[in-house]
Amino acid sequence: MSETVETTLENLDTAISGEAAAVVDTTPAEPKIDELGRAYATGKRKNAIARVWIKPGSGTITVNGHDEKRYFARPVLRMIVRQPLVAAARDGQFDVVATVSGGGLSGQAGAVRHGLSKALTYYEPGLRGVLKSHGFLTRDSRVVERKKFGRAKARRSFQFSKR
Repeated sequence: MSETVETTLENLDTAISGEAAAVVDTTPAEPKIDELGRAYATGKRKNAIARVWIKPGSGTITVNGHDEKRYFARPVLRMIVRQPLVAAARDGQFDVVATVSGGGLSGQAGAVRHGLSKALTYYEPGLRGVLKSHGFLTRDSRVVERKKFGRAKARRSFQFSKR
């Protein structure tokens, strides 16, 4: 009986050490680059969806066929789009081509930022820690709440009147 318990404990120890070795995988991730030398990712924010391609270049950002200054006229939106490149110290090193649909300009800028961050991690997996610590890889899941019946808006009630 004691031999069975010892054997079981040895098997348990080897199983635990084997699982620990399987869980801790220290191999670096491989870059996901297509035959044209680009990395592709999809970014989402509110109702906007952005498809983003990056490749080494002069640092131009094109959104829906327009320059970023023409598409995102407000400087705040341009700053939001460039945040991942600035955080990763890669501003001016990649050409970015994005197609965005849905939502408004603020949601579209957030979607491009999310897609650009993911594409940077696909091109250079070593940048994942920097982008993750700044929160650029997390999809902002906040969306507009739906309108409920019996209400004026999502939460606002109709005006109360005694008479």
